[in-house]
Amino acid sequence: MRKSILIILLLTIYSTGCKTDKKETDSSNTDKNIIDSTKIAVKNHLSEIKIKPINHASFILEYEDIVVYVDPVGGAEIYENEKEPNVILITDIHGDHFDLETFEGIMTDTAQPIVPTDVAIKIPDQFHYNMFVVRNGATVDYTKAGLDVVVHSIPMYNLREDALQYHPKGRGNGYVLELGGKRIYISGDTEDIPEMRNLKDIDIAFVCMNLPYTMTVESAASAVLDFKPKQVYPYHYRGTEGFSDVNKFKSLVNQDNKDIEVIQLDWY
Repeated sequence: MRKSILIILLLTIYSTGCKTDKKETDSSNTDKNIIDSTKIAVKNHLSEIKIKPINHASFILEYEDIVVYVDPVGGAEIYENEKEPNVILITDIHGDHFDLETFEGIMTDTAQPIVPTDVAIKIPDQFHYNMFVVRNGATVDYTKAGLDVVVHSIPMYNLREDALQYHPKGRGNGYVLELGGKRIYISGDTEDIPEMRNLKDIDIAFVCMNLPYTMTVESAASAVLDFKPKQVYPYHYRGTEGFSDVNKFKSLVNQDNKDIEVIQLDWY
């Protein structure tokens, strides 16, 4: 009888021990799953920023679920097969940067544009919801709306006396975006102004170069050599005399600094 009781007790202890061991094993698997999920999250954070040129000054930036339209013009039908924008950036009033019909066609209830003051007055009131009207020196923090992007507006203007009428200081905005862990500079229409040459820690730069409206390839290269972006995309390079020599721009940059990657895309 005593032996039977002892055997029952031992079996009970063994059974309880097995249940405990199984529970600990399940907990270990759960911890492993948490670690794996963390790795996945880190991998997603390192996603690449996608760049899609549309034409001249118009392009799209994509980072995970964030879509930024820059100076969308040319008709809403161009964007029919693109993802809807979270952010729309307009740099200036000219037709190669702002077109009301295109703007109205791509606007959605969730899009949040940033526009200069002189552009805002051209946009009907019903489109002013979610719109940020900013001057040079402003910051729009989209993280408050759940989007991991911050936009700083900076000056863009002409320096040459014979070109001052094209882009007076303070009317248009250049932009610096903080997106996907990178700092992205969008020049808009500008010459090689001090505010561009003094930029710091730029990973990707979009730099214009067309006469008579902005600057020569020599001026653009000189400015890029000053602020040293990791990558630079020549864009907005069609002027009244045709296309600027972007190959010469690349050569001028890399003969003095081989570490700056000059990337040419199909803009036209």
